[in-house]
Parts: sequence; C-alpha cells; structure tokens
Amino acid sequence: MWNLLKKSDECGKLLDLLDEAAGARPKAKSVVELTETLSPAERTHIASCKSCLEAAQDLLDAREIFKGVASNRETARPWFATGVMAAIAAREKELSEAASAWLVVPKFALRLALASGALLIAASTWLYQRPLRAPSQQGSALASQELLFEAPSSVNQDDVFVPVQENNP
Repeated sequence: MWNLLKKSDECGKLLDLLDEAAGARPKAKSVVELTETLSPAERTHIASCKSCLEAAQDLLDAREIFKGVASNRETARPWFATGVMAAIAAREKELSEAASAWLVVPKFALRLALASGALLIAASTWLYQRPLRAPSQQGSALASQELLFEAPSSVNQDDVFVPVQENNP
C-alpha cells in the first residue's frame, strides 16, 4: 500500500478511474467486475501492474469492511461550524436581497433627470409666453381712496342718547 505513494502518472490516473468505477458499480465483488467500465487498455494495465491490482483489491476490501456501516452523508449534524456557516449564508442572502432592491435606482436616475429637466423647460417656456393681465387700476385706486376716509371698523359704535329740550324756541 505504501508503494502507492510513489505511483507513476499512468497509475495515478488509473487509481482515480478505479475510484469512479467503484462509485458506479457498488455491487462489484471482484476486480474484473470493478474494471468492466474501463477501456481494454486500462484493464490490461491493471491486470499487468502489481501496484494497480493491489490498489483495486484494497478498494474492494475496504468496501467489504465498511459494508455494514451506515453513511453519515444523509444525517445532518448540528455542529457549530455548520450552524455558523448557515447563519452567515442566511445573512448574506438577506443583505444581497436588500442591495438588489437599490440596484434599480441608478438605472432610472438618468431617465428621471432627463424627464424632470424637460418638464422644467416646458413649464418655464409656458410661463414666459403666458400674457400678464394688468390689474384694473381704476378699481384699486378707488378702493384705496375710500379706505383713507372711512372710519376703522374696529371702533365701538354704541348708541348715544342726547336729551331733547321740551321747550323749543
């Protein structure tokens, strides 16, 4: 097994292919059944190379040893790191949703500026071209003259009784 660490490039590629073949054929009991998915050249190399053949046999033996052990992939464990990473992912999703709502504003900023500028120009030309009505000077002059001679309305207008003399000469 230790000489597998000193494997050649071809043997390294074949060991990766053996791992993939083991995943594809979980019911394989022998090296021949395990290597059925490989090409004929790869099968002949595994049959002739002692280290590759030992690696394939070790893979089958390890599978046989761990046959009764249940896989831990299906069960989610409440470890601290997974909880923290889930919280970080939720927070990032929340922040990205909030930021994506504001990404629309710069897209319409130019259109809004152009529309408001056009509206401002149209309104100013309309106001400039609109004829001014001269206030009637006659009515305002009379109103100001009358106000000069009228008594202020805030004075108390009480009735005044004057005694009348009975003997009138």
